[in-house]
Amino acid sequence: MAWYSKYLNAFERPYQEVPREIKQEIAGKMRSFRQNITPLCSVVAIAHNEEKRILGCLWSLVDNICDFPVEIIVVSNNSTDATEQLLDEVGVLWYSEAKKGPGFARQCGLNHARGKYHICIDSDTLYPPHYVATHVKYLERPNVVCTYGLWSFLPDSRHSKSGLVFYELLRDCYLSLQNINRPELCVRGMVLAFHTDLGRKVGYKTNIIRGEDGMMALGLKQYGELRFLKKRRARAVTSTGTLDGGGNLMKNIWFRFKGGINRMGLLFTTQSEYEDRDYNVIKKKDER
Repeated sequence: MAWYSKYLNAFERPYQEVPREIKQEIAGKMRSFRQNITPLCSVVAIAHNEEKRILGCLWSLVDNICDFPVEIIVVSNNSTDATEQLLDEVGVLWYSEAKKGPGFARQCGLNHARGKYHICIDSDTLYPPHYVATHVKYLERPNVVCTYGLWSFLPDSRHSKSGLVFYELLRDCYLSLQNINRPELCVRGMVLAFHTDLGRKVGYKTNIIRGEDGMMALGLKQYGELRFLKKRRARAVTSTGTLDGGGNLMKNIWFRFKGGINRMGLLFTTQSEYEDRDYNVIKKKDER
């Protein structure tokens, strides 16, 4: 049985349908993360209308095995569903960020974090039991300022388990090659961690729709090593909603293959800055 099977009882389900005993278990374990102890690590999740997924995510986080103090923080990014009601119900420490965008939400979490190390979490993702400890282990090594990992997808009606394994194998091979010269392009916010003080010096880019995670990693490069964690203990599991290309799995594989060919030149070059693409810039209301 997969390590995440337990959490599927609260994942992709309306929160009203999640058994009360599961909510009580999460709330009970969450109390230990609210103690007035200076945490070594801050685990910070961002959420926008995640009432169907965030319980499973939080359940996996409170089950993480650590021998050091940890705080869990959630930032509700302008949620309009029952996300915030749910956060109150399980007793997690949370903040509200009205400015919509992942950069704004992650910066809000970074502003409130108390830990020496900062682990970024997405609310639609599940995390294995040694996830937090694995990132902290590597962040404590000399000169390592940032760590980031890989992720798998949950099988569904359109994506078989065997097909996803093949897809992930191809993607992981490409990311490993890309990581040699452009590690920042391999970073995803749901599997990113760094030194909190250095993250504050860099700050999140808030005017873009996506890519704030890679830009954070790019800024951190000046302070030390970015470490790519390929261990299973650092491999998260998420839904297939973030797969490239849409449609069935073969279309997704073809979409990634074409993208890899088009970006092949990136494997042999480095870059110190990236220009914002117009389609990726968050427009102000008076500009729309």
